[in-house]
Amino acid sequence: MSVSAARDPNQAIGRAPERLTLEERLALTGKFIALEIYTPQDLPLRRIEAIADTPQECLRQLAARGFDATLFELTRLTPPY
Repeated sequence: MSVSAARDPNQAIGRAPERLTLEERLALTGKFIALEIYTPQDLPLRRIEAIADTPQECLRQLAARGFDATLFELTRLTPPY
């Protein structure tokens, strides 16, 4: 049986927020996620690259993965409906 992001938020990393299941979205509501910022030169895939309870923790996760945090936007996941 696979572990879903509802039980382990790290399972959401690399997935688009729109692809989370209803159960995962409800479980992760209120968490902060980091998505790469769109620029005209770069059309990034909308993938979650960090997920945490606080913006600071999201930034720490990005740095630990070797990403430049200035290229990401942080947003809070809202309920699916």
